[in-house]
Amino acid sequence: MQINKKKKIFLAGHNGMVGSAILRLFKKKGYKNIICKNRRSLDLLDQKKTLSFLKKTKPDFIIIAAAKVGGILANKKQKAKFIYENLMIQTNLIHSAYLVGVKKLIFLGSSCIYPKFCEQPILENFLLSGKLEETNDAYAIAKIAGVKMCEAYNKQYKTNFICLMPTNLYGPKDNYDLNNSHFFPALISKIHDAKLNNKKSITIWGDGTPRRELMYVDDLAEACEYFLKKKTKHSLINIGSGEEKTILNFSKFIMKNLDVKCKIIFDKKKPNGTPRKILNSDLAKSYGWKSKISLQEGFNLTYNSFLNNL
Repeated sequence: MQINKKKKIFLAGHNGMVGSAILRLFKKKGYKNIICKNRRSLDLLDQKKTLSFLKKTKPDFIIIAAAKVGGILANKKQKAKFIYENLMIQTNLIHSAYLVGVKKLIFLGSSCIYPKFCEQPILENFLLSGKLEETNDAYAIAKIAGVKMCEAYNKQYKTNFICLMPTNLYGPKDNYDLNNSHFFPALISKIHDAKLNNKKSITIWGDGTPRRELMYVDDLAEACEYFLKKKTKHSLINIGSGEEKTILNFSKFIMKNLDVKCKIIFDKKKPNGTPRKILNSDLAKSYGWKSKISLQEGFNLTYNSFLNNL
């Protein structure tokens, strides 16, 4: 399915790592009518303002990249904020999209929606088959609600709302604040600091054994454009790279790239999080999409961006 590049696309959350990657790609591909609003000019937590904005602008398509996100520490300390803000943002946008007759909506979630001790690689139908990881259950429950809301609206109102569930992402405009970042940017920040200050050691949360899949953010942007144009029978689709390592091996990978030799100390009093998290992306592949950017290429682009924005 081709999309007229003059059609209106409302991109919610264009300033974040994911949103900015989508915006870069869509501009590069020649989309002429991308609508973006920052938080000051449109508060997505406000239902009346969100509906009023969509009634006025009448977008043909919506991509929901707006969310409150953070790593283990932020998720653990701000559970109320994570569940409230994410529920409000997505509920206001999904319901308003239905009311104004949006042709297609893409809701972006996270692989943390799946159970903590899930069979691996994770299939879409494993959703709600077990207990969530305790540290980020508030965020996960909000995202699960978004998935179920899209499914329910498709069923009852015949809308065309799909949910793309990406694996762990990294890339330009990532969050490197050690208090609320995800593991990969935190490792980049710590190892870069060790290089700069000739540190003899770095400390890593947990014991280094959890396995994680990583995907460069531009791959997700490509998936958004691909599935905006693609007719699908499924409303939940995993978006992963298949690139998986332990936290310890990701640390060693970054150290090798930055030519850093220092000791790794494990803080085992800190949580490990989910033991393993890799998505089964066969469904996305069956529709003709697959990840293209290798970890090495993605890391080089990310680290250059990190240095330029220090």
